[in-house]
Amino acid sequence: MSISTTIKSIQDIMRKDVGVDGDAQRIGQLVWMLFLKIYDDREQEWELFNDDYRSPIPEELRWRSWAADPEGITGDELKQFIDNQLFPGLQDLSVDRGQNAVVIRSVFEDAYNYMKSGQLLRQVVNKITEGIDFNQSQQRHAFGDMYEQILKDLQSAGNAGEFYTPRAVTEFMVNRVDPKLKEDVLDPACGTGGFLTCAIEHKRKHYVKTPKDEQRLQQSIYGWEKKPLPHLLATTNMILHGIEVPSQIRHDNTLNRPYRDWGKSERVDVIVANPPFGGTEEDGIENNFPAEFRTRETADLFMALFIRLLKERGRAAVVLPDGFLFGEGMKTRLKEKLLTECNLHTIVRLPNGVFNPYTGIKTNLLFFTKGQPTTDVWYYEHPYPSGYKSYSKTKPMKFEEFQAEIDWWGNEADGFESRQETEQAWKVSLEEIQARNYNLDIKNPHVGEHVSHDPDELLAQYQTQQQEIQVLRDQLKGILAEALTGRGSKSNG
Repeated sequence: MSISTTIKSIQDIMRKDVGVDGDAQRIGQLVWMLFLKIYDDREQEWELFNDDYRSPIPEELRWRSWAADPEGITGDELKQFIDNQLFPGLQDLSVDRGQNAVVIRSVFEDAYNYMKSGQLLRQVVNKITEGIDFNQSQQRHAFGDMYEQILKDLQSAGNAGEFYTPRAVTEFMVNRVDPKLKEDVLDPACGTGGFLTCAIEHKRKHYVKTPKDEQRLQQSIYGWEKKPLPHLLATTNMILHGIEVPSQIRHDNTLNRPYRDWGKSERVDVIVANPPFGGTEEDGIENNFPAEFRTRETADLFMALFIRLLKERGRAAVVLPDGFLFGEGMKTRLKEKLLTECNLHTIVRLPNGVFNPYTGIKTNLLFFTKGQPTTDVWYYEHPYPSGYKSYSKTKPMKFEEFQAEIDWWGNEADGFESRQETEQAWKVSLEEIQARNYNLDIKNPHVGEHVSHDPDELLAQYQTQQQEIQVLRDQLKGILAEALTGRGSKSNG
């Protein structure tokens, strides 16, 4: 039975359980089990090569002890073991058991066993034990592809979809910032870890030549994620990609820490990220930031933080919506800071539908380097492939589509001298941007206004406009709430 068939049959079993409601819960339930199975498989490998290896997990809680025997405990006994021994035991692991104990404890602190039937639990456990052996190289490769599919399934699981950036986009962004072996790579809103796994693969492909190189790679990947399900997915993803101790994937809200507390020693060489946009942070988070950058809009707070977290000559690639480009007020001040402290050399404008079905809002890829001001911003409008009117689940964006941008890109060291204006590419000077009050929403001058009469296109445009209107409403609500809060505190004083 193939791994994809195994995963599908597991999800079918879970649908019979009254405790599991919806795709997000099914994925959460599946992934903590996969985590323990994959970790157990990796431990077999570590034990083989290291006679002194000691598991951070107590013997009775290891997958091999309670799950591996298909005739083992089942029914109420299994359910009670998972709820009353397994979860409490993993959530309270002693840090004295090493760094991986900290990782496992962090993974399970907000994990949950949704399943109510011990018999169905045993069926799921047996399917995982029979169908997945991570120590077989062929299966390991196949499971990597299957895990990617699980992450894609999150796109149709309500708000959980915000944590998945299409693989083609992450690959292209990492390809362009080109993280070197010794450079630290950070995603401060890492979701399920897509950017970080691309960075791992990029470094292994281009720069890892020796075991010592691999060790340096292992120490150079950092990610922080606020929500428990994506953090669990990201940690599992790191283990799947050969990170033996993924302790640098922290379960934490990056924005909780005061902006000024991030010191020089914590700055990194490369940031690749898709910060959550369209949402607002809880009350008080904005007070961690300087007054001129205070807002409750998540993506703007992250953007201010990205600039601070980069070293001199550090490079970033970030996904942001159109609203950041044309937004005013705090966004204007933030864009002025970005163009003053960094060289925002390239904006790739993506077409509608790249993030469907999670959002139809138009998005952009911003590439910048810290340490010198911007003189010109190059824009590149990414077209649909021939014959496409939009992207969909069956017609996703592919990495090969970015070959035109890669061929055009040139070299930052020589100021991108080789770049030429084309039907897709154009250059705008800093002076023109300043004259526009830092409005970066600059349309392609080589393309006239196109009026479509296609019903599908018009409907897609309407849905996108409705989503953009809702985002603007949310922003206005946040601004009004801030204004009223400020007025209330003054009158109280």
